[in-house]
Amino acid sequence: MADLFGKVQEMQQKATEMKDQLAKQTFTAEAGGGMVHVKVNGLKQVLTISFNKDLIALDDLELLGDIVAAAINKAQSEVDESSKNSLGDMTKNLMPGFDLSKLGL
Repeated sequence: MADLFGKVQEMQQKATEMKDQLAKQTFTAEAGGGMVHVKVNGLKQVLTISFNKDLIALDDLELLGDIVAAAINKAQSEVDESSKNSLGDMTKNLMPGFDLSKLGL
């Protein structure tokens, strides 16, 4: 039981370290054929949004909103995938045989 408690504490520490690392990482995505570029950090906070000049000239605000949303969602999905892979690696090293996929993670 003490060994399991130690593993849980170690996992908590590793999770905190992983969150700190993710906060320092950046993820970029584009949408609309490169018309919008978005950069987010590992905490899914939007850092920058840049637009192609041709998109600004379109005068279609609904399209602009759709493309920005798509770029943000794509960048945040990349964060999710990176987090999932890091979490899987962490549990694999700390608790061999523990499969997070059965928990939906």
